[in-house]
Amino acid sequence: MNCSISGEVPEDPVVSKKSGLLFEKRLIERHISDYGKCPITGEPLTADDIIPVKTGKIVKPRPVQAASIPGMLGMFQIEWDGLMLSNFALEQQLHTARQELSHALYQHDAACRVIARLKKERDEARGLLAQAERQIPMAATTAVGTTTVSNGKRAAEDEDTGPDGKKIRPGISHSVIETLTECNAGLSQQRKKRQTNIPATLAPVDALVRYTQLNSFPLHKTNKPGILSLDIHYAKDIIATGGVDSNAVVFDRPSGQIISTLSGHSKRVTSVKFAAEGELVVSGSADKTVRVWQSSENGNYDCRHVLKDHTAEVQAVTVHATNNYFVTASLDSTWCFYDLASGLCLTQVADASESEGYTSAAFHPDGLILGTGTSGSLVKIWDVKSQANVAKFDGHVGSVTAISFSENGYFLATAAHDGVKLWDLRKLKNFRTFAPYDENTPTQSVEFDHSGSYLALGGSDIRVYQVASVKADWNHIKTFPDLSGTGKATCLKFGPDATYIAVGSMDRNLRIFGLPGEDQMEG
Repeated sequence: MNCSISGEVPEDPVVSKKSGLLFEKRLIERHISDYGKCPITGEPLTADDIIPVKTGKIVKPRPVQAASIPGMLGMFQIEWDGLMLSNFALEQQLHTARQELSHALYQHDAACRVIARLKKERDEARGLLAQAERQIPMAATTAVGTTTVSNGKRAAEDEDTGPDGKKIRPGISHSVIETLTECNAGLSQQRKKRQTNIPATLAPVDALVRYTQLNSFPLHKTNKPGILSLDIHYAKDIIATGGVDSNAVVFDRPSGQIISTLSGHSKRVTSVKFAAEGELVVSGSADKTVRVWQSSENGNYDCRHVLKDHTAEVQAVTVHATNNYFVTASLDSTWCFYDLASGLCLTQVADASESEGYTSAAFHPDGLILGTGTSGSLVKIWDVKSQANVAKFDGHVGSVTAISFSENGYFLATAAHDGVKLWDLRKLKNFRTFAPYDENTPTQSVEFDHSGSYLALGGSDIRVYQVASVKADWNHIKTFPDLSGTGKATCLKFGPDATYIAVGSMDRNLRIFGLPGEDQMEG
């Protein structure tokens, strides 16, 4: 008879009083000590319930397989196969363990990066807080006991405002004016040399005629589509866009990859500009703020300054040629002149005769003249050094949506609801008007290329003209359809040497128009 547990002939047989089953003594005793019950019936069982069975000495028969050499070889083969299967299972477990370890190390590295970034942001925030504390007037701490309280605020907190309630600005200092003047002189000399020589690398007219859409890149959110502004950094060939989704995006055109998404504004981003060799991006928003973003080592752009000097939507940002200063224009009827490094507003200029807000702005290429467009159809020219309004151009219908100076220094293009007007800054008069659309279709954008050889305007489509003189005709070179389907090409800009045209519309896509084959060759 065989053991009920092992199924083999027992060497020391015992039988259960309760069930009458036969067991190997050592096996049943161990089972009783562990579980206290019969392994077959499950009834409670103790050592007293088992009775030894007296038998003669049992000689186990030799297994059939071990009775011959082929049988023994078969047994060895079975054991070898079992060993190989066990080894394979161990290798699989080792591979799984290595994968889990690699994943854990990756997570640890990512966590370390996040912690480092958070520490950096914390340190920057502490630095900004310390800077803000240093800028608080000392009088605010000494006059606590003597100041009156009005609407829950101490009067000492408003000591940096004038009697009219406006903030006191440090003004544009003599040293800043000297910097602007030196830059103006250098750029003027360079222009005189360039005017006689059109760059050999400039795309010719016959190439622009053959331009077509090369790419369409979905840079912004689908639930709030619309690109309202864009800028191109020529040396790096990177593009910045500002969207209705309250984000700005920095995009690498040759690779077609997003470098960084600049999130922080609470409303649509109306204007974006590169500064400082593309290391900085300045953005203006309908949330009344301006943000300065700085490129970091990991490629992202982190917010360096949040400027809250305007009381209404910021509509335009323009960077001075020195890359040390920039101007913002707002619907609050003021424009601000900032120091780029510190984010300090040096002066805020308001025109007492103007109740309409500013909707566009641009520096003259030489940097001593600023052009602004208003919601009241006016174009104003300012002397930056004195902040004086030196000229006004009227004649437009609707808000002046875009303004662009030509590289030649004396042509100005402005866009409004009624089309595009060209102004001669030497004689301060309008010498040509393009009215490409019907009265219900505003012109959204206008832009000279960097050489001053081409002019593009955007509305329900995109049109490119060849720049000529005041008296000569400006030839219409090409019309590109608005492929967004929205009928609103809101912003556009020529690429380096006019080798492509970047267009933003009221969908989420940035479109690149250029010569077929060129883009593929670059890629």
